[in-house]
Amino acid sequence: MSKPRLYGISASRALRAVWGIEETGIDYEHVPVTYGTDSKAEDYLAVNPNGRIPALVDGDLTLFESMAINLYLTKKYGGELYPRDAGNEARAWQWSVWAISEIEPLQMQIVVQKLFTPEERRDPKVSERAWKGLQRPLKVLDAALAQSPFLLGPAFTVADLNVASVMYLFKAAGLDCSAHAHVQRWLQTCYARPALARALARP
Repeated sequence: MSKPRLYGISASRALRAVWGIEETGIDYEHVPVTYGTDSKAEDYLAVNPNGRIPALVDGDLTLFESMAINLYLTKKYGGELYPRDAGNEARAWQWSVWAISEIEPLQMQIVVQKLFTPEERRDPKVSERAWKGLQRPLKVLDAALAQSPFLLGPAFTVADLNVASVMYLFKAAGLDCSAHAHVQRWLQTCYARPALARALARP
């Protein structure tokens, strides 16, 4: 039986899925496809017709989108990383979708300004508005984490993996969460996980 094959590089949004598969502890093949010309090559487009990373092939199943990949991997291979009751399973989906709808769009406005826009063309008002907009979802997250160490209770699960992996770009953009003490504590705990260190060590 062939090993699952994960496409993408850790220095991209594909880090989410590399972190996810490392959390499961399974043996897998890593194909370091970049988000440039590699992802537009015909052989890769046969895997992910969107021409983006990451993508996963596991037997007859082919998946794209990092949230879906992590939900699948943890459900199939992740043991306690994936909730077994319907309510917490739905909450894991909820937080995963929440991260890419409430956090990511505003976060990316700041990342684009700070990391990809030449200094002379940056508009500080864009980052200021986006950071102000992020305070509402950060308060929601902080309130949830005030109730328990992790999003679904006392243990790290795929809900934490997916949200924290989206927010990993906060570090690159120099965004300070100290006003949200529970979020800051939780992120530090998530980012100290050995699986993330292994993922970051991959190409």
